Amino acid sequence: MRHNGGSAAGLYEGSLLPEETKAKELIRYAQVIVDVPAKQTNRPFDYIVPSELREWVSVGSRVGVPFGPRTLQGFVVGLSEQSAMSASRLKPIEQVLDLMPPLNPELVQLARWMSHTYICHDITALQAMIPGALKAKYEKWITVADTAAGGGSPGGQTYLLDASPEEEEIVAFVRQKGNVTTETMLSRFPNAGPHLKRLLERGTLAEVQTVKDRLNAKKVLYVEPAVSREELLAHSEKLPSGSKRQKELLRFFADSSEPLALAELTEKLGMSPGTVKGLADKGWLTVEAREVFRDPYADRQFARTEPLPLTEQQAVVLKEIADTLDRRAHRVFLLHGVTGSGKTEVYLQAIQRCLDQGREAIVLVPEISLTPQMVERFKGRFGEAVAVMHSRLSNGERYDEWRKIGLKKVKVVIGARSAIFAPFSSLGLVIIDEEHESSYKQEESPKYHARDVAVERAKQHGAAVVLGSATPSLESFAKTAKQPAIESEEAADSAYKLLTMSERVEGRPLPAVHVVDLREELKAGNRSMFSRGLHEAIEQRLERGEQTVLLLNRRGYSTFVMCRSCGYVVQCPHCDISLTYHQVSRTMRCHYCGLSEPEPKKCPSCESEHIRYFGTGTQRVEEELGRLFPGIRVIRMDVDTTSEKGAHEKLLGRFRNRQADVLLGTQMVAKGLDFPLVTLVGVIAADTVLHLPDFRAAEKTFQLLTQVAGRAGRHQLPGEVFIQTYTPEHYSIVTASGHDYESFLDSELELRRLRGYPPYCELVLVTLSHEQVPLLVRAGESFAARLKQLWERERLSLSGEDAYFEVYGPVASPIPRIKDRYRFQCMIKYRGNVDVSAMLAETSAAFDETVRNDKLLISIDVNPQVLM
Repeated sequence: MRHNGGSAAGLYEGSLLPEETKAKELIRYAQVIVDVPAKQTNRPFDYIVPSELREWVSVGSRVGVPFGPRTLQGFVVGLSEQSAMSASRLKPIEQVLDLMPPLNPELVQLARWMSHTYICHDITALQAMIPGALKAKYEKWITVADTAAGGGSPGGQTYLLDASPEEEEIVAFVRQKGNVTTETMLSRFPNAGPHLKRLLERGTLAEVQTVKDRLNAKKVLYVEPAVSREELLAHSEKLPSGSKRQKELLRFFADSSEPLALAELTEKLGMSPGTVKGLADKGWLTVEAREVFRDPYADRQFARTEPLPLTEQQAVVLKEIADTLDRRAHRVFLLHGVTGSGKTEVYLQAIQRCLDQGREAIVLVPEISLTPQMVERFKGRFGEAVAVMHSRLSNGERYDEWRKIGLKKVKVVIGARSAIFAPFSSLGLVIIDEEHESSYKQEESPKYHARDVAVERAKQHGAAVVLGSATPSLESFAKTAKQPAIESEEAADSAYKLLTMSERVEGRPLPAVHVVDLREELKAGNRSMFSRGLHEAIEQRLERGEQTVLLLNRRGYSTFVMCRSCGYVVQCPHCDISLTYHQVSRTMRCHYCGLSEPEPKKCPSCESEHIRYFGTGTQRVEEELGRLFPGIRVIRMDVDTTSEKGAHEKLLGRFRNRQADVLLGTQMVAKGLDFPLVTLVGVIAADTVLHLPDFRAAEKTFQLLTQVAGRAGRHQLPGEVFIQTYTPEHYSIVTASGHDYESFLDSELELRRLRGYPPYCELVLVTLSHEQVPLLVRAGESFAARLKQLWERERLSLSGEDAYFEVYGPVASPIPRIKDRYRFQCMIKYRGNVDVSAMLAETSAAFDETVRNDKLLISIDVNPQVLM
């Protein structure tokens, strides 16, 4: 996709000027993006920087600024000595929300690149970079107006001349309090609504809005001696005999003068905080509130680990990465390493090389792969230098991990997708593990892909990027095929260098894979969800005390509920999708809008009692295991069992400690797990994804099967895999069973070439939704027609270039209705130097009025991972 200006640099004029070259006293104006995601406000606004705030306002600062009648959060994207507007028309910044800016100039520029690339507002891209705890929380207050309009008297005195006693009481109350929330006012004066409204309309009172963070830094009271050891002992002797607890406390600090948290101190000595306060009032102890970081791993001990010896292939790969780090050059590597080949150890040693150079590193892992094992390996190697960012942390924990990065208390960040925005200033290495994972794509605006953002950030820092996977995405692999033979910086910018590790550590063999044709099982009279071979293999593991991983790519008890009399399938009344039955709660749930209904006793259509549950869910598999193997211990991992904080770690910890024989789950058990006793992997239904209306269905199936098969036999004991399928002849299943990525690649690339899908073109998915189908159809046709007109104009400027652009649709989406809104989509295919972003932005802007007035929603997804 073509970008105006090429890279992120230069898109905000003046914002990359180093502060040290611009004396603070000369900075008079700030360019601010305000928190109003709309076309009219999608630009920087000039504000005066008050002299008292100049030391604190930098590019990347969050500020509170007046915008119309409100105070809004904004981000400073530039600083200047002059403004194009008259100073008399400009307003000053009211507050700086952080002493240390949460973003740096490079991230501000990256936000501009994202807003252009992914067709979103600048504020949307900036907000995506910071933790939820830093997003604005607006509070409204009522205060006495500074000067009553027309009267010139301060405090609204003029308007009190004809005020009622009730109004005088209200104004007196507000003046005494200073600022009062609306809730407090209505609570204090429950029947004073008309009086309050009159005072606001006349300007006696004013409503103001302030900006606050959703969270503040955590503070803890610490206690320490305020006098010398000798004085503590002397005071202890002088205290009366009845002050036994105070004497004990003074002697405690005489023996240890280290500060101690008040809560810990009182628990340790078994005394009340009042005892401490009494001595603090005498001036013998000091009680002080100190800021502490919330640490999600405070109760965990991580044993220090040393680098492991490398295999020959690992050493070759590490040397390539290290050489690039030593040159401080930007380069993207695609590391294709089979499961168990030791990619993580290569990552760890590459990071150490980066840290030795005084630079910083970001490691991205899919959310479902961020297991305790991964955290343990990084914390064990780099200790306190590691910050962890993922959705299972509380808001406060995420907030503090982010602040550690800004305060340079850490050098390595490991986390899911959004960790790519860690505010490092000297980034040297970005690693994306399991780079093929679709979870790196954000499904809400801005719909960025972390892989592309990582490459863009690395360009600005001169950093290396390592994309690791046993099953690389076709788009990434295709970029290595285009790589020129020459080693030049220009070539490195546009192509990925392929690195390969084709052998497991210590030469351990890949597991034997058996493909089971479920059609043959049915012919043989086996109606169980377990084939005869898998059943026997589970029995063997139970006898030998080994462990099994079973994968089922869905959750719930049954996929759908159907009436066997009339064929009615129970569907969500708000979405065109069947409801899923959950046995434990005996409810039917929609996994799109969240609707929950009790299980039906009769058919809603014909009132027949012949309601049956079809399909197989994780709960049903768990029940069947208990029936076939009495006494078997099963841990089930799916969205339902891991929704509580810490549940993921607890379940895996139990499995690691051999408290279960079988780990049963959805995709979250397919990757990132490494258990010595897992020698059997069973895939209950390999066809789940294969027949979805998605051109990536075969690729996702191959990746999932290969990844889950890699969980078996990773240590001394050999592994075995059973793949159960109704289409054993499909090339994705055949090649996955043979661990044959190259053959899969050849077959899939040929199909993609014939059908014109990535990597042979780029895709954009435009989805329009509305409650009324006629308006939606008209809007979709108009959107497509306008795009085609813009392409005709664009094509004239590309004469002689190999460029292609086509709009397909509008057509109904595969799921045509969600949450009572109908959905239509247009698919755009293009290749070559086509500025699709600009064309889409211009087309979307033409629909702004329809969006506002008729509540039409338009979603634009650049390089979508999901087409549903």
